[in-house]
Amino acid sequence: MMARDPELKKELDATLQTRKELGPEYESELIDAFLEKVERKVEQKLDGTVDKRVRRHLAEQQMTVARGGRPRAGDLDPGGFGERFGFAAVSLVLAIPLSAIAVVNAGLAGLLVSWSGIVGVNVAQSAGGFSRLRGRRKEAGDWD
Repeated sequence: MMARDPELKKELDATLQTRKELGPEYESELIDAFLEKVERKVEQKLDGTVDKRVRRHLAEQQMTVARGGRPRAGDLDPGGFGERFGFAAVSLVLAIPLSAIAVVNAGLAGLLVSWSGIVGVNVAQSAGGFSRLRGRRKEAGDWD
């Protein structure tokens, strides 16, 4: 779990100590710097997890083909689990700065609008809306 990461705990302790030394006037800058470190750590962990899953999935496909089998139909599906998971992961990572921008510029209303958009895009993706659009473009000859 990220909360038990000793590196992040050291960073938090250092941030709190620095806040004590510098005073509350630097609090927002210290918090922003710490949150950026947390965001980088989350992105690194997420990237590592996605990389492991992709490598495992590719290795399974290669083993299946090497044994003379055919990959499952779901493995070739462009809207499969990997694409959906990656889309959701990227949208959540991007939600952090989008939320901050929305709150700074429009307050709670901006936050609600930005999260409505994030949720809407993810619902459309999970419902296969983007995959159907891609299929129509291929049929029309717009995509190769």
